[in-house]
Amino acid sequence: MTTAPTTPALPLPARHSGGCPFGPPPAYPEVAATGPVTRAVLPDGDLCWLVTGIAEVRTVLSDRRFSADIRHPTFPLLIAGARELITDNPDFLRLDDPEHARQRRMLTGEFLVKRVETLRPEIQRIVDEALDRMIEGRTTADLVTDFALPVPSLVICLLLGVPYEDHDRFQRLSRTMLNRESTVEQLREAQEEVHDYLRDLTARKRAQPEDDVLSRLAARDDLTPVDVAAMGVLLLVAGHETTANMIALSTALLLDHPEQIPGLADPATLPGAVEELLRLLTIVHTGLPRVALEDVELGGVTVRAGEGVMAMLSTANRDEAAFGGAGHRATDELDVYRDARRHLAFGFGVHQCLGQPLARAELQIALETLFRRLPGLRPAGEREFRTESFIYGMRSLPVTW
Repeated sequence: MTTAPTTPALPLPARHSGGCPFGPPPAYPEVAATGPVTRAVLPDGDLCWLVTGIAEVRTVLSDRRFSADIRHPTFPLLIAGARELITDNPDFLRLDDPEHARQRRMLTGEFLVKRVETLRPEIQRIVDEALDRMIEGRTTADLVTDFALPVPSLVICLLLGVPYEDHDRFQRLSRTMLNRESTVEQLREAQEEVHDYLRDLTARKRAQPEDDVLSRLAARDDLTPVDVAAMGVLLLVAGHETTANMIALSTALLLDHPEQIPGLADPATLPGAVEELLRLLTIVHTGLPRVALEDVELGGVTVRAGEGVMAMLSTANRDEAAFGGAGHRATDELDVYRDARRHLAFGFGVHQCLGQPLARAELQIALETLFRRLPGLRPAGEREFRTESFIYGMRSLPVTW
């Protein structure tokens, strides 16, 4: 029997505030405790469904009755007025099959586990050199600016073929595009600038190809320069922002739990420790938006065709039935020996993050190397979190060794 929600609609928080800085905004787990599907209010005043249960989140992200196409007229948006910025050429993550699958297949080979494994020596070199620069002649640093951000920026620039000397520019633009408090005009300017930059770079790659992803995309006859730019923006922004914030947050959390750091030193437990960090931190606190294409029974309610839903990865990843159990800490606590392999930090279904093998490799190498080379690493001042971004993270993390 379908039931109506009994709690008031939750206004989606504009930024993280209160509660544990390593968890989602307190409002989300509080609402999750009332049921797996509840009403929420988008910034523009429209209603949507907040999907917090792990089974229901998996359904939303894998059932073709829920669309990822941002061009749908009632697709839920987290910035009021942003609908006017939607173009006819969104990146493939914001499209449904078959177009999503067509574009995604063009990149699959670049991010296969086997391909990423061949990159490990290069990632290790980048990590070691970043640490060399950080520790040379000093005993204190800001881990965000001196390590967590440069490492994935250098890796994604190498992979895509983006000149690293442009990193200040694309980092500035990506921060604006990911800021939930940016105005529509600020978003438009940043969006236009980064697309123009990548279209120009694509033209150069077409004329003088190199051994990189953008060169291979630019050489294709079935992609326009606009298509390549849209794919490049997705890979460039997601490729450094997510991993940079995961490295910083993971380091801060481990420094709060030094008894669990030895789990990174054993090659047998390192991969599992990284999966646990991904599960617990789940840096996309705002969830993944979808719109129902037809009526769907979900978690005891009927989601009507045209209604928006937000699939909340952060609450799903703290489900006790899925990740709890005897011998382990509660799911809102760090346990690097937990079996967290079925977490949803990279999403679920056909839109699951394409770059997850690369992200895993970067996190494993960066964290293992950091704590091996700096066994005395410890906090050295007040840390600052990025609470306004769609990708939760850290602005600064002062450390000493």
